Amino acid sequence: MTNFEAETQAMHQLIPILGHMGIRVVDAGPGHATVELPAAPNGNHFGVLYAGSLFTACEVLGGIVPRASFDLEGELAGYVPLVKTAEINYLRPGLGDVQARGTITPEEIDRVRAEALETGKSNFVMETEIVDGQGTVIATMRATNQLRKMV
Repeated sequence: MTNFEAETQAMHQLIPILGHMGIRVVDAGPGHATVELPAAPNGNHFGVLYAGSLFTACEVLGGIVPRASFDLEGELAGYVPLVKTAEINYLRPGLGDVQARGTITPEEIDRVRAEALETGKSNFVMETEIVDGQGTVIATMRATNQLRKMV
């Protein structure tokens, strides 16, 4: 993926609430992706970023990283990424714009691809962290996702 604006627009069409939140893709490639979450309109009633918005910024990476890592238009056409479980740890209040980055290893990409082609599905774990403008980690998430054949 190199056209992040096009990826952002596609994401907003697939999941319109992400557009209202202002989430945008700023980096994506095999095994990783980063989205930006702007402070406005994602603030809460006491002036920090809303916990649900922070969760969403992490959770959406469970779809973006697979799109950047697997051939979902070719070899794995008909497969979709789904979230199964997610646990987030809020470490500090979020102030200002933040970025969430999710990663999976090259070995995990190879394993998931092979298992999905063999069985029609494969679980994978994605680690995500959110950093503020100073590079301080304000939240982490560990999510179990699944690449699953739907058609």
